[in-house]
Amino acid sequence: MTSLRKLGSSDLEVFPLSLGGNVFGWTADEQTSFAVLDAYTAAGGNFIDTADSYSAWIEGNQGGESETIIGKWVKARGNRSEVVIATKVSQHPEYQGLSAANIKAAADASLRRLGTDHIDLYYTHFDKPEVPVEEIIGALDELVKAGKVRHIAASNISPERLRASLDFSDREGLARYVAVQPHYNLVSRDTYEGPLQDLVAREGLSAVPYFSLASGFLTGKYRPGKTVDSARAEGAQKHAESERGQKVLAALDEIAAAHEAPVATVALAWLAAQPTVTAPIASARTVEQLPALLGVAELKLTEAEVARLTEASA
Repeated sequence: MTSLRKLGSSDLEVFPLSLGGNVFGWTADEQTSFAVLDAYTAAGGNFIDTADSYSAWIEGNQGGESETIIGKWVKARGNRSEVVIATKVSQHPEYQGLSAANIKAAADASLRRLGTDHIDLYYTHFDKPEVPVEEIIGALDELVKAGKVRHIAASNISPERLRASLDFSDREGLARYVAVQPHYNLVSRDTYEGPLQDLVAREGLSAVPYFSLASGFLTGKYRPGKTVDSARAEGAQKHAESERGQKVLAALDEIAAAHEAPVATVALAWLAAQPTVTAPIASARTVEQLPALLGVAELKLTEAEVARLTEASA
């Protein structure tokens, strides 16, 4: 059985692949979402990532569709104690921003949709620099003390704001971020590497990267001159046409062939091998897409293979 990984300084132990819930209620309907969640947990997965705003960008949606589907699935399976649910605040159309009042109201709305009395990991989705870190941490600490949230984390935050937040938590003895969720993958390294990664390492936090497969580009299905019918094709195709993207694909192809593994598995394995990364996030629209993602739990790249990919993606 795949060993679980400790998330930062928390008591949460998570599978080395976090299942992205952004597709639930978007490109995966409720029935398909249930099937994907069933297959993920059957393989030992326990770490589900969502946000209160998923998927408000679709016409006719209000936001919270993903949380609602996950809540229905957990109720149907009776497995709340077996899964770690992470969700986020700041982007829901009705709960915008990170004021203390909004954080608390949004958390209650998420709890209702998820059909649970606690959120395991609660992220600030996008930092709002106009709100003092004291107000944000204070509100999050109240949720922790009330038992509504077990641990707190931050997504899309600058090193300076993360530093200020950690310092305030330490100074006042309040809840402290245990993880960050940065945009990070083989074709987007400067979005995490550098001061933010250094701070995360120094403070004992975990990184749980999103866009781990660069909108599908790192699955290998996007190639120069080839068109793919997908909701995310435009972003992925840009990488396929770039020199760096092509170098990364060549290195991925070579290592994937050596391991007889899917390209996506190798791309995720490179992320999982990075210091501070506990579990990359990846989503599956169908059950058929899951094995390539789950493979990261078993595939261990050699130091030379990690270095080859690091060099190709420089």
